[in-house]
Amino acid sequence: MSPELISYIGYGASFFVVLSFILRDLKKVRIINLIGCILFVIYGVYNDMLWPIIIPNAILVFIQAYHLIKKD
Repeated sequence: MSPELISYIGYGASFFVVLSFILRDLKKVRIINLIGCILFVIYGVYNDMLWPIIIPNAILVFIQAYHLIKKD
């Protein structure tokens, strides 16, 4: 993957994470944050395995997915 595309993925991830803090509806917050975290995991993997970025965002992917899937 080209370095330029990797940078765009990182910027996209940042955009979605920041956007998730602006929203009020919890389900939308979780969905938008989930997208941002997935993009950060992809960014970390393709940018020389940046574990400090991959690990917390991968954990957050599972947390957000759990809360979106669970039945109340």
